[in-house]
Amino acid sequence: MVERYDSRPIGVFDSGVGGLTVFKAIARRFPAESLVYLGDTARVPYGSKSARTVERYTLQVGAFLLRRGVKGVVVACNTASALGLDALRAHCAVPSLGVIEPGCRMALESSPGGRIGVIGTRSTIASRAYPSALMRANPRVHVVCAPCPLFGPLVEEGWTRHPATRLVVSETLAPLRRESMDTLILGCTHYPLLKEIIQEVMGPEIRLIDSAAAVARELDRHLGHDILPAPPGHARTLDFLVTDVADRFQDVARLFLEEIPVVQVSVVDL
Repeated sequence: MVERYDSRPIGVFDSGVGGLTVFKAIARRFPAESLVYLGDTARVPYGSKSARTVERYTLQVGAFLLRRGVKGVVVACNTASALGLDALRAHCAVPSLGVIEPGCRMALESSPGGRIGVIGTRSTIASRAYPSALMRANPRVHVVCAPCPLFGPLVEEGWTRHPATRLVVSETLAPLRRESMDTLILGCTHYPLLKEIIQEVMGPEIRLIDSAAAVARELDRHLGHDILPAPPGHARTLDFLVTDVADRFQDVARLFLEEIPVVQVSVVDL
C-alpha cells in the first residue's frame, strides 16, 4: 500500500481573534501540519450581521483560502458555522469543518443528564443550529440557549480579566443559573478566553465545553481520509492573515497562542 501525503496547509478562519483558540488546539495536536489563520478583522463581529451577510462573508473567505492553496478549511467561528458552512461546503473544492457539530458531540458525551445550555452570539442563537444538532443526535436532550453579545467585544479588547467583564458575565448568565443544566457549550470561539470567569459564575458543577478541543478531535478523524496528512519530517509553516489592524492582532495573538510563535501578521484584501 502506497502512503499518500499532502504538505499543503489547513486554513482556519474567524471574524477576529477568537478563532485563535481553535488554531492553538490544532497546532498543538498536529505539530507537522502547516496552518493559515485568517481573521476577518475589518468586518468583526459576524454575530450581529444578518444570515445573508454572514453567508456571503464565509464564501469570500473560503474562496480566498482556496487561492492560498489550502487542503481543508476549518470554520473557527460559530456564527459562520451556523449560517455559512452549508454554502461553503456546496462551493468549496476541499473539505470544510465547522465548530457546531463537534461541540455538540462532546457536550452529549460529557452531559450526565442530557440538560445542556448554549451561549453564543445573537446570530448563532437565533439560528437554532445548536439545539437542532443536539436534538438530531438525542431527541430527549433538554437545551437552553442564551445570547451573550457583549462577550466577544470584551475579548477583542483584551478585557479577559477586567472587573467589568466579570460583572457583564454575571449579569448576562443570571437567567441560565436559574435553569437546571449540567453542561454548558461555549458557542463562540471567543468565549474560552472567558472560561475562568464563566466557570466561577456558573459554578464548579457545570461542565464547560470548549469547541476548540472538539474541533481538533474532529480534524483527527479526517486526516488520513478526506484530508491527507503532511509527510513525515515536514517543516510546517504558521501564517497569520487579517483584513485590518495587523499590529494589534499580533499583540493579542501572542497572548492567546502562548508558546506558538507569531512571527508576522499580514494584511490582505479578500
